[in-house]
Amino acid sequence: MLIHIVCWKYKAEIPDSARDDHRERLRSLKGLIADIASLEVGADILHLERSFDTGLVAVFAGREGLDRYTDHAEHQKVAAIGRELSEQVVSVDFMNE
Repeated sequence: MLIHIVCWKYKAEIPDSARDDHRERLRSLKGLIADIASLEVGADILHLERSFDTGLVAVFAGREGLDRYTDHAEHQKVAAIGRELSEQVVSVDFMNE
């Protein structure tokens, strides 16, 4: 299985409503993209200096599924929103066998 983790640190001026909308749009991808085996999205609860605001953990059968997800039009729309709202986005992808 391929684990895909993404974290967003929103710009300070981004209102809670826009942050919540982004998280809901991320969650909606599970129903739109068949290659997603599982998907979890949540808001940070610790608010540490090192914390990011939103995290996503998605699981795919392999690299091909992640690639289709990455190129999917619905993912592209949500990714663009995340980039607009964020001062920083980080990700890591690894195999878990």
